This record gives sequence, structure tokens and C-alpha cells, in this order.
Amino acid sequence: MYSRKNQRDLTRTERRRFVDAVLTIKRSGRYDDFVAMHREFYVTDGEDRPRAAHMTPSFFPWHRQYLLEFEQALRETDPAVSVPYWDWTLDRSPGGPPWTPDFLGGNGREGDRQVTTGPFAHREGNWSLSNGVTDGLFLTRDFGRPADPVALPTAGDVQKALDDPLYDAEPWNSLSRTGFRNRVEGWGVRGARAISNHNQVHRWVGGAMAGAGSPNDPVFWLHHAFIDRLWDRWQRAHPGSGYLPARGLAGDDPQHGRVFARNEPLPPWEIAPSRLLDHSRVYRYA
Repeated sequence: MYSRKNQRDLTRTERRRFVDAVLTIKRSGRYDDFVAMHREFYVTDGEDRPRAAHMTPSFFPWHRQYLLEFEQALRETDPAVSVPYWDWTLDRSPGGPPWTPDFLGGNGREGDRQVTTGPFAHREGNWSLSNGVTDGLFLTRDFGRPADPVALPTAGDVQKALDDPLYDAEPWNSLSRTGFRNRVEGWGVRGARAISNHNQVHRWVGGAMAGAGSPNDPVFWLHHAFIDRLWDRWQRAHPGSGYLPARGLAGDDPQHGRVFARNEPLPPWEIAPSRLLDHSRVYRYA
């Protein structure tokens, strides 16, 4: 078993080794494969096909396995490396960690929003984006989206989600009006603003993080490690609550064949959510 640390607690050597491992799998082409996978499985409510990764109860287990696959690729390069987490309720300054020049680099410059600092700046020669239809070659960020301002979520926002004892609820998508899953994923629930938590952070970072190709920005992994940690915290706080739906939906349910019940295998790994509920034999959060 290994540990995932808060990025603010990484030593200088640990930061360097994480960056080096990410750059190594980028050079091999494997990093861009992870970006392509996220694009493929970013399926929205309006699409009439299985929805495993977003706007769905399997948001947490799908991303847990996705993160594990990425982490395994890093550890094949350097067994001492794991994915750190970014607690954005604590580290909220655009000039502080994780945005330092020796780690993830900073905000994009005015105009084209290109990141010009840190090891993932395009001009360093190590980081070109895996292109989608609208992406350029360089990593972009737009902290806080000054043209349409958004703030990072607060500890209070997180606590509201953690306090909900229900995992998820009908209609099992972005319109679910209660439940921990949608309160964290952040599509908007009763009594909340339009976006929150997970989605709000993607928008705050902006640039490459704002679309289906969001893993093009390495902060994606730190963000989702924190989301995974929140799921762990919720499970500990509500031991009597479990993953929902527990059983496959009836054939006449609008979400039949589109969302995944507890024991229905998730693509592309064919691993059911029930097998991803406990990570304690693989890693822990420091």
C-alpha cells in the first residue's frame, strides 16, 4: 500500500519526481491516451448511450479506476511516485501551491491564456496538447475567469455535500436534486447555485481544464485525487449508506442501459462499482 499526500506537503524532491514521471509518460504517448479516454467517456445527459463517467452515479468509481490506471503508469516509471491531491478549500491563491514554477506552473498570460511558466509550458518543449477540435498546441489557464468570474468552492460547500446521507437519486443524472454524488460533481441541486465543487474548480482553472480534454492539464489528477478523497470521507461519515442504484434499472426506466448499478461493469475496464468502493488495500490518504 502507498500514500497519496496533500500537494502542499510534498518535498522538493517529491515534486520533481512527480513532474518527471508525468513528462516521461507524456513522451511515450501514454499520457495522450488518457486524455483520449476521458474525451471518449465524457457522455452527457442528452446522449442516448451508456454514461459511465459524468452526470451519473458511477462518477466516483469510474474516476477512481481512471486515476488508478494513470497512477500505475506513473509508478511503472518511478515506484516512489503517487498522485498528490489538491485541497482547493485550503490552497486558494493563484500564486501559491500547486502553481509554483517547480511544480505545475502558473496562470496563463493575458491574451491567449498560454501557460508560460513551469515544466508544462509549451515553450519548454515538453508539453503539447492532445488536440480536440478547438484546442491549440499549448496549455492554457484562466484562473477565476475574469470575463465571467467564478470562485473556488469553500469548505462550507464541501461540508454541505458531505452532510447528505444519500449517495444519489433519480433521475441519476445532472438533474438529480439531492444526493452526495451530484452535490460534489456540481451540476446544481436544490438550494445550491448552478455549479459547485468539482465543476466549479474546472471552471476556475479554465483553459484546458474547462472541457472534455481536461486531463491535458496535469492539475486534473490532483483535483480528482481530492474528489476521490471526499468520497472516502463521505463513506466514513455515512457507513450505513451505499452506492445507488443498488440494482439494475427496470426496462421502462428512461435511464435503463445508460447508468450503471452497483454490480454492473464499467467500461472500458469491465470493473463494477462494487469492486471500487474500498481502496484501503491499495492506497491511503495522508
